[in-house]
Amino acid sequence: MDECQSAIPAHDGDLHVVAAAHHIVKALGTTKNLSDDLRKILIDLDAHLSLITSNIDSKGGKGFVEVEERLKRVERKIVIWESDRIMIWDSGPKEASNYLEAVDEVQTLIDSLRGLSMNENQKQKELLHRASSLLQMAMSRLEEELIHMLVKHKQQSGPTCMPSPSSQRNVVYHESVVSLDNESAKEASSKNFCSDECGEYIVDLVPEHVILDIKSIAKVMFASDYGQEFCEAFIGVRKEALEQHFDILENGKLSIEDVLKMEWCSLSTEMNKWTWSMKIIFGVYLMSEKRLCDQVLGEFGSVNSFCFLEIAKTTILCLLNFGEAIAMGPQEPEKLLRLLDMYETLADLVIDIDALFSENGGSFVRLEFHKLLEGLADSVKAAFNAFRVAVSSNGSLYPFPGGGVHPLSKYVMNYISMFPEYCSTLNLLLEDQHSDVASLVSEPQCGPTASLSTSCAMACHLRSITSSLESNLHKKSKLYKDEALQHIFLMNNLHYMVQKVKGSELRPFFGDEWIRKHNAKFQQHEMNYERVTWSSVVSLLKDDNPGSSSLSKSAFKEKCKGFSVAFEEVYKNQTSWCIPDPQLREDLRISTSLKVVHAYRTFLGRNPAHVDDKCIKHTVEDVEKLLLDLFEGSPRSLRNSRRMMKT
Repeated sequence: MDECQSAIPAHDGDLHVVAAAHHIVKALGTTKNLSDDLRKILIDLDAHLSLITSNIDSKGGKGFVEVEERLKRVERKIVIWESDRIMIWDSGPKEASNYLEAVDEVQTLIDSLRGLSMNENQKQKELLHRASSLLQMAMSRLEEELIHMLVKHKQQSGPTCMPSPSSQRNVVYHESVVSLDNESAKEASSKNFCSDECGEYIVDLVPEHVILDIKSIAKVMFASDYGQEFCEAFIGVRKEALEQHFDILENGKLSIEDVLKMEWCSLSTEMNKWTWSMKIIFGVYLMSEKRLCDQVLGEFGSVNSFCFLEIAKTTILCLLNFGEAIAMGPQEPEKLLRLLDMYETLADLVIDIDALFSENGGSFVRLEFHKLLEGLADSVKAAFNAFRVAVSSNGSLYPFPGGGVHPLSKYVMNYISMFPEYCSTLNLLLEDQHSDVASLVSEPQCGPTASLSTSCAMACHLRSITSSLESNLHKKSKLYKDEALQHIFLMNNLHYMVQKVKGSELRPFFGDEWIRKHNAKFQQHEMNYERVTWSSVVSLLKDDNPGSSSLSKSAFKEKCKGFSVAFEEVYKNQTSWCIPDPQLREDLRISTSLKVVHAYRTFLGRNPAHVDDKCIKHTVEDVEKLLLDLFEGSPRSLRNSRRMMKT
């Protein structure tokens, strides 16, 4: 502008040149199809030429007449909207365009007036003050328009595939709790919350046509040195919108102290919400927010990243605080799956977080999340070790009623059946403990059935855990006084373990050799049960004198009585014993029936002359039917047996 003053014409010929230039500029301004930038240049040039003329006039005593007239005209355009509270951008694009042109002209007049030497010119000072006040009024109005526009056009839509966090798994470690059954375990295993479907899901937080209007306001406010006011208004509205989305995700603003004091049931829910919220906030909303900031503020340099960080900071700190509280808290076994979800979610998002906060201003966000990722990795390893210790050390004072499948077996097998979903993560995190655990596993995988699955770190740890479970079950079996019930208990639990491995994604990690060995183990307990229980009963039917054709009636009667007493004692005890698996229960009944019924029928067949109701208490058919009452888990007496109920 100094050049403008130094170029003031001193002769009439120069004044004519200025006048001609002024005329040309006005003529060009009426040309259609001018770009916005070119039109702005012509407007600025027109204002400068007017000021040159005005300055000449002022030296001649005429004052800043034309400048004042231009200021009055633009003043009317701006002030009229102060009395009319209808929002300018709601009145149509023409009104908005006219208002922005008026603001541009005010700024041009201010720049030109400031570029001229005051020389104690009171009129010049007065015009500059009026123009500056008018510009401030316009900036306040533009700030209002910006806030109104952002609030009015805030998009409420989000990703359509957001599930409810309550649908996630919730396995609780307690011996009295029967863990997930097959169906619920299958349902609970969908841990990815449809993240595969969602992926990087960017939504339009503000409609595209509104973004153009916001950018036009930004250009004018930044050009008028009101960029800070624009940023404060923009940050305020967008920050509130993000926090509203965060509240919709039902995340409580919990302190670290609150988290550390939480009961497990509530903490599990909050950990699940955190995992879910991280995917939505970083994978959807912050990605979308960054794009909005780029669209509006991309041409203003570091202002863009500053605004984005300010918008996101409060929400990010809430998520960080919760994650840090979890990482520093005690790592009980029940936390393991939740911790794995948290770790994997953050590991998947770290690249996006680094990209979102790549500038220096966001370096603390990157560093804190990388630090949290390491903390969660340590927490996973600590919880996994705590799980192994809990399985090994779980004690019982009393035998489990009926010899059925112990809750510990259900808990452990259902819990580890979810681990294959985390195979890559567990292999990564447990690799440094692989060699130590591998030496403890009693069933090394080798030969043609060996594979990468059975030899990986997670597989060794899984087999180590089930080995600890087996050892614990053997200790628990010693609590039964009846040796036969010890075998029933071990048969039930080993069979349950095998079925869980065969019927789930655990199978590749245990291998067929493990399955064969454990099939043989529970079958051995089945045979031991028959030997301990029925061998002595059947031995009562043996002929003491194999050479004779038949027994005397008294000897026959005595053997029948001994058999009946022994059989009824077994019946009384073993109807209360439990074999939960229907097929295993049926198989054992059949094998028992083949042994006992065949021996009883053979015994009666050798002594047909003595077979009558006075000598025998139970027929062969009676014994067959009574054997069907065994292992149902509900005590029976012969009074309510199948035979008695039928008669």
